Amino acid sequence: MSTKDFVEKDYYKVLGVPKDATEAEIKKAYRKLAREFHPDANKGDAKAEERFKEISEANDVLGDSKRRKEYDEARTLFGNGGYRPGPAGSGGSFNFDLGDLFGGTQGQGGGGFGGGLGDVFGGLFNRGGAGTRTHARRGQDIESEVTLSFTEAVDGATVPLRMSSQAPCKACSGTGDKNGTPRVCPTCVGTGQVSRGAGGGFSLTDPCADCKGRGLIAQDPCEVCKGSGRATSARTMQVRIPAGVSDGQRIRLRGKGAPGEQGGPAGDLYVVVHVDAHPVFGRKGDNLTVTVPVTFPEAALGGEIKVPTLGGPPVTLKLPAGTPNGRTMRARGKGATRKDGTRGDLLVTIEVLVPGDLSDKARESLESYREATAGADPRAELFQAAKGA
Repeated sequence: MSTKDFVEKDYYKVLGVPKDATEAEIKKAYRKLAREFHPDANKGDAKAEERFKEISEANDVLGDSKRRKEYDEARTLFGNGGYRPGPAGSGGSFNFDLGDLFGGTQGQGGGGFGGGLGDVFGGLFNRGGAGTRTHARRGQDIESEVTLSFTEAVDGATVPLRMSSQAPCKACSGTGDKNGTPRVCPTCVGTGQVSRGAGGGFSLTDPCADCKGRGLIAQDPCEVCKGSGRATSARTMQVRIPAGVSDGQRIRLRGKGAPGEQGGPAGDLYVVVHVDAHPVFGRKGDNLTVTVPVTFPEAALGGEIKVPTLGGPPVTLKLPAGTPNGRTMRARGKGATRKDGTRGDLLVTIEVLVPGDLSDKARESLESYREATAGADPRAELFQAAKGA
């Protein structure tokens, strides 16, 4: 990334979010755009691929609170004309290269610019590299999705992920030259960058247009990568999804994204997890939920009931006499796995069943029960409270 990019690129505009956007808003915007412009969904579309690169680059900066702060400070300082060279009468106008400023060297005017700025821009755009003078490039971040069954999400699972990303071309070993003998670019003399005047005594550094910032030019361009040294590579990776993940959770795997260029670090892999519903069990945080039907005599008289568990033997719960419909009971340690290896609980909701068909004997018994409880009005307190309101 060039010095010009440092100052002029508007990552908020790339993601379509305001400058005061929250981390959640930035993450939501990135995920939406990444799905829309992902190379797998736009095969052969060069514009979509370039747009995906811009989106990933913007998220790489704005998605990290520290790098976002540094970026905002840089935009405030230079993007809005925060620095102005003095007039000739106050010491003379002078030219200097912002690349030298960011790298911590001295300008041609003799003033010292070492210190914090080199660290800020080096850490922000090159992950600790030497400002704009490094050729190493970090690989792209990759986002993928995986769908797990309810049980796999609770217990964890290892799943295969097939991904496509830019990597060094295997045909030319990443050199871009069919014979593996590229020549040094005469325009930038192998630096991959050229300087140009920006007016007002400034000089900006841009990627060399002749070698596309690589510093090398293929004498006999590789037929596979057309001399770029990069080609689309497909690979399958076994990814371990930890136990207890929830639907929509985004997992970051550092260094598992696209390989870097010229010794640069690999990007990161982001895996968005989707979880299928279960016909019996639900989920509430670290706890699992289940609804268990009971008969009226069981609820009224109490007793023991068996309750199913996820992937294990049933547990027995003691139902107190007079248990109302909708009461929740707890089976400890039968829920989802937490990060520390312990398990949540199973929350059991009691559902008292009302029979639709009654035998003559059952009807006779219920008639006797109604007569025995005829003096009690379960709605008396309700009407009393309604009058008082």
